[in-house]
Amino acid sequence: MPGKKLKIRLTRSLIGLSPKQEATVRALGLRRMRQAVAHDDTPTIRGMIAKVPHVLEVSHEA
Repeated sequence: MPGKKLKIRLTRSLIGLSPKQEATVRALGLRRMRQAVAHDDTPTIRGMIAKVPHVLEVSHEA
């Protein structure tokens, strides 16, 4: 999947997340609500997204 990108947006607050979940969101590069980042579509990033799907919105970047 080279060249494929995912756009990841933080849709909910980090307040109330477990420390591990909060660390995962921060490792994705998200700090504030409604902030968006782009990452390559890799198994590592997919695994991180799978740990906190309830606070993220994921879409494919063109």
